[in-house]
Amino acid sequence: MKAKVYITLKPGLLDAQGKTVKSALDSLGFKGVREVRMGKYIELDLNGAKAATAKKEVERMCAKLLANPIIENYHVEVER
Repeated sequence: MKAKVYITLKPGLLDAQGKTVKSALDSLGFKGVREVRMGKYIELDLNGAKAATAKKEVERMCAKLLANPIIENYHVEVER
């Protein structure tokens, strides 16, 4: 089973890395980008468990280590 974790900054927080990437895109001639928000993507290979149980376990991992719940949101997807 594989879990995919998408972590992003909460809305309203300054995304300095996103602003830097937006500026670089502008300087390269890509003027159609309004905003860039950067995040993290994590894949976990899990031992056999039910999908619902695995998702809850990965969400616990996010809350304790993988994400900072004070400033970040996360979304977990589990697939066989």
